[in-house]
Amino acid sequence: MAKEKVCLAYSGGLDTSCILAWLIEKGYDVVCFMADVGQEEDFEAAKQKAMKIGAQQVYVEDLRKEFVEELCFPAIQCNAVYEGVYLLGTSLARPVIARAQIAVAQKENCIAVSHGCTGKGNDQVRFELAFYALQPSIKVIAPWRIPEFYNRFAGRNDLLDYAAQQKIPVTSTKSKPWSMDENLAHCSYEAGILEDPDTTPPADMWKLTIDPLQAPDKPEDFTLTFSKGLPTKLTYTDPENNNTTKTVTDPLELFLTANAIARRHGVGRIDIVENRFIGLKSRGCYETPGLTLLRSAHLDLEGLVLDREVRALRDQFVTFHYAKILYNGLYFSPEREFLEESIRASQKNVNGQVRCRVYKGMFAVVGRSSETEKLYDMSESSMDEIGAFEPSETGGFISVQAIRLKKYGAMKAEKGERL
Repeated sequence: MAKEKVCLAYSGGLDTSCILAWLIEKGYDVVCFMADVGQEEDFEAAKQKAMKIGAQQVYVEDLRKEFVEELCFPAIQCNAVYEGVYLLGTSLARPVIARAQIAVAQKENCIAVSHGCTGKGNDQVRFELAFYALQPSIKVIAPWRIPEFYNRFAGRNDLLDYAAQQKIPVTSTKSKPWSMDENLAHCSYEAGILEDPDTTPPADMWKLTIDPLQAPDKPEDFTLTFSKGLPTKLTYTDPENNNTTKTVTDPLELFLTANAIARRHGVGRIDIVENRFIGLKSRGCYETPGLTLLRSAHLDLEGLVLDREVRALRDQFVTFHYAKILYNGLYFSPEREFLEESIRASQKNVNGQVRCRVYKGMFAVVGRSSETEKLYDMSESSMDEIGAFEPSETGGFISVQAIRLKKYGAMKAEKGERL
């Protein structure tokens, strides 16, 4: 009788390598799935490791273009941010990973998918909600929520002992005192010594960006062009090619170039305490280089070209809820589709260029312009000429606005209360 088949999200690390061996031990045939979302990873070595452990097949899917165009760019369009600071780098990658894993599971006729997410984190929720939306009948095996598994492997030493017993190759017996998750948009650091929110992250923890104190003493300028809120062109001077001027337009190449510029100037580091979906607070450190540049430039351009009321509605409703949906793992939902339609509608007039500067961890805008959008009128806004705006008409505007405030002031005075 043929064994039941499981598709495991595999990283090549200790946890998922032990899970792979454990699933085989439990009687499953296992197909491993790896997603290339831009992380620095030796995929071939990981593939060979999985095959040696006993995987039936290993799929490595390049999802970088899909990740940038379908997840990162819409997030830029609506300036998505969670709790005012977190640019959702981890959350953004999960939908494309889950979708590709389910596609592999379907191709291989798997009865279940499996992952190595902790039972206390957000990712278990993000992945599993995506799995169930993409294939409602799928079974999920989450070892770190199964008592048989987490009681047997109470800590890293138990996993190392099991790896030795199963002859699983382990490159190191000492781990860094924190966990990491990397993709094209960012790298996150949490757990271990970082669980004390008052512990300063060690200088050698940060992987993607140079220490701002060690960044170049000369600022670097570049220009970003947006069309309907999407980054379409990046023009910069290449310091590694005799400072020649270069222009990139391909979405993936543009994103990679923004990453390179931000990384060499130490832009995009944050250290926060956030509220997880499951109710726990969590301390996380994040490097989000290129996405920080692109979002900040987009935000600035909107000040020039976006209608005030459209921007207010988008900021108060769409941006907040889109970020919340991404963070909580509800990407494959009707509300996300509704919000993305709203995002596109809000961005019809977000066209123009932003001249930017990076320097020692800082991002600044040094100019912005638009050939097509005319909401900003320099003549009307000028303090040096009257233009088409009639200053005398402002008095009536103030008088109307003051009606209710006069009533409120009179009421407070009658009660003897201080304004």
